[in-house]
Amino acid sequence: MIAVDTNILVYAHRRDTDWHQAAAEAVKGLAESRGPWGIPWPCIHEFLAVVTHPRIYDPPSSMEAALDQIAAWMESPSLVMLPEAHGYTDHLARMLVTSRVVGARVHHARIAALCVYHGVRELWSADRDFSRFPGPSVRNPLLA
Repeated sequence: MIAVDTNILVYAHRRDTDWHQAAAEAVKGLAESRGPWGIPWPCIHEFLAVVTHPRIYDPPSSMEAALDQIAAWMESPSLVMLPEAHGYTDHLARMLVTSRVVGARVHHARIAALCVYHGVRELWSADRDFSRFPGPSVRNPLLA
């Protein structure tokens, strides 16, 4: 399964970003494929926080538009939402101890741990921080 990080979701949604076209095509390809693809729940929350933030985007996305975007992704029959569940904290603890991250990078460890917990083979992200974590391979689908 391929999982999608927040930044790819943001670029796919925001038409005013340089990476919009590539991200929108990448996510659309996953959504229309037969194979399962995933979005970690924390990425949904972060997506909402980023696209509706007036200091990040001028104008920001309305909450309605952001929620409509999420609803559209969730219409994909092959989408698997990746939640925390019993046993997840063992993966998170290993991720944190192995990578020795603290502070804001704990969020990335959370995403990586969720991917491992759910058997994700590849995480699509434009964020290089994920390279410090053991787990799924990380690929930026925006680069040729």
